[in-house]
Amino acid sequence: MPPIDPRRIVRHAVWWLEDYAYAAVWQIRAVTSPRDPERYLGGDGRPVLVIPGVWETWAFLRPMIERLHAEGHPVHVLDDLRWNSRPVAATARDVAAYLVGHGLTDVVIVAHSKGGLIGKYVMALLDETRRVRSMVAVCSPFSGSRYATWLVLPALRAFSPRDATTVLLGRDESVNGRITSVYGEFDPHIPEGSELPGAVNVRLHAGGHFRVLAHPRTIATVLAAADEPA
Repeated sequence: MPPIDPRRIVRHAVWWLEDYAYAAVWQIRAVTSPRDPERYLGGDGRPVLVIPGVWETWAFLRPMIERLHAEGHPVHVLDDLRWNSRPVAATARDVAAYLVGHGLTDVVIVAHSKGGLIGKYVMALLDETRRVRSMVAVCSPFSGSRYATWLVLPALRAFSPRDATTVLLGRDESVNGRITSVYGEFDPHIPEGSELPGAVNVRLHAGGHFRVLAHPRTIATVLAAADEPA
């Protein structure tokens, strides 16, 4: 058993507190701020589709959305997902239908947490005409989270490493090369981490599950994917 590192424990504790403070602030703002997703649809850049995590609305990712839109990208969200508590497969079908219904092509998906599973499900199983170019997933439980096994709520227990959808997506590596997975060195929700075989894995010297969304390297990675030459 490795020796206990007090500095590491303190660092993780600080990251944890900062993470939940960030989440609390942006959950409140997501609920109280005006929600007009159509204002982000303008722009001549590559289209971006944003998928939030479980119990998050698209407005939780507003800082990323506004930055992408400021750089000239039309940003699409699915307001009907509400708090994103439905099963991954069902939500992925809604996303795929949105892509077709709006005639979107060459799309970059930007996803947080559960959104990464939804995005991969779309890419691997529902995108025969390859409307999705690539995805940047932030803190996504591609291998599940062992904590989910002990949770009561079905929306969270679905992230168990033994969940059928998680297992299915883990076995399918056909689209991993078009995914960039961004994550910190410590995630209080996903102790297994978010490394994805065959993907571009970006490990930050930072910690948390929510605050990583605002990390400068995360934002730079998202912008680089959206601006990648055709």
